[in-house]
Amino acid sequence: AEKAAPPRIPVTYAEAAKTDYPIYARGLGSVSAFRTVTVRSRVDGAITKVLFKQGQIVRQGDPLVEIDKRPYQAVLDQAVAKKAQDEANLKNNELILDRYKSLAAKDFQSRENLDTQQALVEQLQAQIQGDQAAIDSARVNLDYATISSPITGRAGFRMIDPGNIVHATDTTGIVTITQLQPIAVEFTAPQDRLEAIAKAHDGGAVPVDAISSDGTRVLARGQLAAINNTVDMASGTIGLKARFDNLDNALWPGLSVNTRMRIDTLRQVVVIPASGVMHGPYVIDDGKAITQPIEVGAGDDERAVVVSGLRAGQKIVVAGQSRLQEGASVDAKPMPADAETPPAPGASAQNVPAAEQKAH
Repeated sequence: AEKAAPPRIPVTYAEAAKTDYPIYARGLGSVSAFRTVTVRSRVDGAITKVLFKQGQIVRQGDPLVEIDKRPYQAVLDQAVAKKAQDEANLKNNELILDRYKSLAAKDFQSRENLDTQQALVEQLQAQIQGDQAAIDSARVNLDYATISSPITGRAGFRMIDPGNIVHATDTTGIVTITQLQPIAVEFTAPQDRLEAIAKAHDGGAVPVDAISSDGTRVLARGQLAAINNTVDMASGTIGLKARFDNLDNALWPGLSVNTRMRIDTLRQVVVIPASGVMHGPYVIDDGKAITQPIEVGAGDDERAVVVSGLRAGQKIVVAGQSRLQEGASVDAKPMPADAETPPAPGASAQNVPAAEQKAH
């Protein structure tokens, strides 16, 4: 009697695809404000009004605090009056100078008196310039009595209340304002990736993603803003800073995030799921599983770039390899579309460029 054909082994396959493969450097970072300002008083006085709420967004130029203006208004009024007095005195002495010039031309006035009057007029002109400087100084101090926000940002907890006396020499501030839009993320990368990062940065915008600490959500997308000028010898890392518009305020100063920075893109390479490399690899040819030696380049936990040994369109087994042997008949089903590896993650800095390895 004829022997029964061996049962076909159920497997799942994916087709090798030729596509662009992004290379990523991953790391850990913390969110920091681009600018943080501690608002202090520049004049002495009693606080009469607090015009902001703790935690609110304030715009540049918005009034925050008012200090008692009356002493500074009085100084300004005094300076204005002094200038008016000196201007009247100058006007009178200019008339006297004109008369002296007319009389001196007819030898009815001495040259000495004319020179003395000329010097007096010039002295009064200089005095008026000093009066104007005093007015400007008094006006500046009066303006300082209204403390305005120097930047647009979020106000923190206030450190004073109405009625408190503040001084220009105080070391404690009135409130701290933190800029949230844009915002920065400071993170590090291994020093052996510095050359690739610098090359990418010189070539244009380098995309950086800020990802939640559990790795499930992309919180914001930004660009590399700066590379530190020294390598940390203790850790062997280089400091980096990325800029994010943060229009939805998803990032907050002090927040810990994962970072993903695209430093290169491999163009039109053959890519397969990483599970097809780990066990095998087997390709499906005429309903049978055939072992296929391949050479793998860059890769991560989800995908791998095939340098040689595989062409686009070939079917590679990604599930069910444990029961396979060379030439085994298979019942192959394609990988579900929702289970296919998304193209975004790419390779991590730890294994890019990966040492080329052969899988048999």
